[in-house]
Amino acid sequence: MRQSAAIFFLLLFFFPFRVLAQSESTDSQAVDQIKIHALAPVEVSAIRAGSNAPYIKTEIKGAALQQNNLGQDLPMLLQYTPAVLVTSDAGAGVGYTGIRLRGSDGTRINTTLNGIAVNDAESSTTYFVDLPDLASSTSSIQIQRGVGSSTNGASAFGGSMSISNLEFDTKPNARLNLAYGSFNTQKYTASAGTGLLPGNVAFQVRLSKISSDGFVDRSFSNLTSLQLQGLWLISAKTSIKALALLGEEHTYQAWNGVPEEKLRGSDSALRAHYENNLGSLYYNTADSQNLFGSNPRTYNYFSYQNQTDNYRQNYYQVFLDHKFSNKLSAHLGLFLTRGIGYYEELKPQEKFASYGLSAFVPTIGDTMKRTDLVRRLWLDNYNYGTVFSLSWQPSRVWNILWGGSWSQYQGKHYGKVIWAQYGVPNDYQWYNLDAQKNDFNSYLKTEYKASKQLQLFAEAQVRTLGYFMNGFRKNPDLRPAVSYTFFNPKAGFNYKIQDNVLQHQRVFASIAVAHKEPNRDDFEADSSHLPQPERLIDFEAGYAFKNDNWSIGLNAYFMDYKDQLILTGKVNDVGAYTRVNVPNSFRTGLEAEIAWQALPWLNISGNLAWSQNKINSFTEYVDNYDDGSQVGIHHTNTDIAFSPNLIAAGGFSISPFQTGFSKNLEIGILGKYVGRQYLDNTSNKQRSIDPFGLCNLRLHYTLTTSVAKTIGITLLLNNVLNKQYESNGYTYSFIYGATTTTQNYYFPQAGFNAQIGLSFVW
Repeated sequence: MRQSAAIFFLLLFFFPFRVLAQSESTDSQAVDQIKIHALAPVEVSAIRAGSNAPYIKTEIKGAALQQNNLGQDLPMLLQYTPAVLVTSDAGAGVGYTGIRLRGSDGTRINTTLNGIAVNDAESSTTYFVDLPDLASSTSSIQIQRGVGSSTNGASAFGGSMSISNLEFDTKPNARLNLAYGSFNTQKYTASAGTGLLPGNVAFQVRLSKISSDGFVDRSFSNLTSLQLQGLWLISAKTSIKALALLGEEHTYQAWNGVPEEKLRGSDSALRAHYENNLGSLYYNTADSQNLFGSNPRTYNYFSYQNQTDNYRQNYYQVFLDHKFSNKLSAHLGLFLTRGIGYYEELKPQEKFASYGLSAFVPTIGDTMKRTDLVRRLWLDNYNYGTVFSLSWQPSRVWNILWGGSWSQYQGKHYGKVIWAQYGVPNDYQWYNLDAQKNDFNSYLKTEYKASKQLQLFAEAQVRTLGYFMNGFRKNPDLRPAVSYTFFNPKAGFNYKIQDNVLQHQRVFASIAVAHKEPNRDDFEADSSHLPQPERLIDFEAGYAFKNDNWSIGLNAYFMDYKDQLILTGKVNDVGAYTRVNVPNSFRTGLEAEIAWQALPWLNISGNLAWSQNKINSFTEYVDNYDDGSQVGIHHTNTDIAFSPNLIAAGGFSISPFQTGFSKNLEIGILGKYVGRQYLDNTSNKQRSIDPFGLCNLRLHYTLTTSVAKTIGITLLLNNVLNKQYESNGYTYSFIYGATTTTQNYYFPQAGFNAQIGLSFVW
């Protein structure tokens, strides 16, 4: 207890980098103001919260991201923002990574790119692995906690993330970034821009390649990305922007984590675990040296050479902006997202019947019902549509915004067996299923300046969607078709206590309603028990203060959920574990941020998120292997899984030399503390992730030379105390021999590791 308290108070003085203080440089010799205004990211203004909006938010400039961008995925670069948790399957921050906000996972975080939703239409998750090195071309990110001002795409049940990467430089430019680090992590990024050319056109390009062996055994990643963008300023009132963002990933699977028997026990316990749960045939098909005798923190029981995930996802966006007058302007966007790929896996001793095949009879009287095989599970999809908005300011006290979006998703799911020990035809396809989802929303936002100090906000959104699934891999005859209409109102106020050149103080509050449809996995159940949509009522209130030296933010919230979908251990009619609606649950908490420019060379910042995350009542289901049934265990007032009561982050940034050759040296000490997380919703300490605290060190030095405009050198020393910790996991329990057994799996993260990077700007 004393050690945790000491870490907590120490972390109040730690912060990674000055995300609130950073600002991108502008060219004082730029072209006229009309052209500069046209280069601004108009496409995100409809969904982002302004400086006076009654929502809690964090703004992160691209310059701050790029200083720390040495190859890790975007979630890892955001790990020090308030109420954020990140995890990496490979343990090194490259490949499959995830982010949680206020305890909510990526399926409940509304993520947009230039105002267009990027959450997968069926799973609702944002796969950042499909967007390699997005941070290198990101100009800004706004993270909102709670429902906030989100509109397009999946509902924000934990928060929203608005990413902008369509800004243009006014002059020709070029940049080269090289980085190398632990686990053979490499990053190469080259970008260039034409600036504004005759005819008022501009073009930019970025090419990135990232690779890593991963911390976990065989968890390699090979990622490539190409971004092309263009601008045409047709007139002082009209502009067109276009973007093509092409991403491709190849990663070795590290999805299953490490069994607790291996991580905290012994190889003999691990062997017993496999024999009792999977049978000796399972692990005998793999290299036993990789299974037994390997490092428990890097253990990966996948050893098939091509146990990989392979996916290509391309984003195409076009935007038209037109200003009719000083009071009226319009925005129109068209988009297409094209994704195709598969994951390949070795499956030992699979039943022929599971693939729609009869038993194999090699000789008379000899019948084979199982075989080892290698299969590929494919996903092939298109998602296309439009976003639009109309901004009208009829007077100085009114600002009205009307807009919306429409999209259609068409996806195919199919599987092929590419090799089998016997009994399966070559390139055998055993299922081919499709799905379609139509999503339309329209919203009206209004802002009224009741006085010089008081501003009132109101918003109403209507969202309608239809979703049809033509069967599932394990349940091909189930074809659910649903349609929903959601009404999501919001209201709030902002009151300026003080607003002058010396300081700014304000208080704000809001109430917002959001609804969320179940995802594809939720529908893979008996058709007579379709999952219900979820509803959230979010209450937020905050205070903000800012002057030349201080920035302080306080926020309190209460998020009331109805019919929230959670895992309870219950299985459906094909034996798959599904989420179940629970009538009542909530999240409530306090969040604090502080930044202090203590001295010209010393910046101290920190943030703290304290919360309670509870499910009022639910029934846990445990498999009884003795008789094939499930046993129900009732729980009340338990913690929501993966929702720690305490998250703290912070640090300080030092520029020790203010004059001379070393004036551009910056040293940052960064810290993070995460409280206990439960792997399920039972508040059972035996099914939890231990609290952990981390300390990182960053050194950055910038040179001005004749060879390049600037040369930057960055050294990141991560987890300098070599803390052994896990950031994610899962659990299941069963009854066998009248005894309840719990199996926990964890995702260990890397100990001490380092990265170094060089950047050249011309």
